[in-house]
Amino acid sequence: MTPLDYQDEAEDTAAVQRALQAERRQTDKSHPLEKPQKAMQAGARKYPEPPMPDQTLDKPGSEADMDLKPFYDAPFYKGSGKLEGKVALITGGDSGIGRAVAILFAREGADVAIVFLDEHEDAELTRSLVEAEGRRCLLIAGDVSDRTFAREAVAQTVAMLGKLDVLVNNAAFQLHARFEDISEEQFDRTLKTNLYGYFQMAQAAVEHLPYGGAIVNTGSITGIEGSPSLVDYSMTKGGIHAFTRALSGQLLERGIRVNAVAPGPVWTPLNPADKTPDEVSQFGAQTAMKRPAQPEELAPAYVFLASAHMSSYITGEILPVVGGYGGG
Repeated sequence: MTPLDYQDEAEDTAAVQRALQAERRQTDKSHPLEKPQKAMQAGARKYPEPPMPDQTLDKPGSEADMDLKPFYDAPFYKGSGKLEGKVALITGGDSGIGRAVAILFAREGADVAIVFLDEHEDAELTRSLVEAEGRRCLLIAGDVSDRTFAREAVAQTVAMLGKLDVLVNNAAFQLHARFEDISEEQFDRTLKTNLYGYFQMAQAAVEHLPYGGAIVNTGSITGIEGSPSLVDYSMTKGGIHAFTRALSGQLLERGIRVNAVAPGPVWTPLNPADKTPDEVSQFGAQTAMKRPAQPEELAPAYVFLASAHMSSYITGEILPVVGGYGGG
């Protein structure tokens, strides 16, 4: 049998490849591909860009103390009854993403209970903002890592607001550190807040959530990509994503949807209460959009996942809101 000989055709193909390469090199010289230098502004209003204020805060971080206040009120967002008559409980609802979510939930017709640690000034402002939307707001101070408190917070919500339809697990703790410098105390606090807190709040809530209820967890891009300076925090956020998917399967027959939002960098008290001034000033600069998100840009994702009008066929999903891809 005569061996096949396609050498001429192969050489012709190689010549075509070299010709295309030469053409592309010439085009690249005339029109070099440049990465965007300016932050992307595609919202209803312009958002702050790095350099951000090089301010640091004492933990847990008060929004009232921030030099540049986060954008949380979403003035161009119009409610349409997506959560009409619902009751939602939001942990970490005093500031940051939680505050923005509370406002939009209220604008969509929900009464809101807010769990917070000790940021009373922030919590009172959030209550006034919810009430300005014509809805009731219950403030509950305590530590979500305490099992007894978690059950009491849910019980208070049901007692004072009549029921519970939506749980938003959002409270978080993070502390940047080298891996070998992470103490047992820090590791324990990160897991207690970010994993135990979510687990315990959800376990208490499912006793009251009706068919059609929803749980929305706050994950993180760090739970997808990992962060070298937030090893313990990344572990917990990855755990939250797995928890979301696993719990969604168990609650499926009970008609309770469980999803998560995985934010990228968001301008909230969490990071100025952790990073150095230099790091804070460049917060969000490495994203594709060249800036951090503002809380009001994240809140509609929570409305989407909480509302049966919007996401009735969605459960067990992790929704990244990270400012695009290809940055840095």
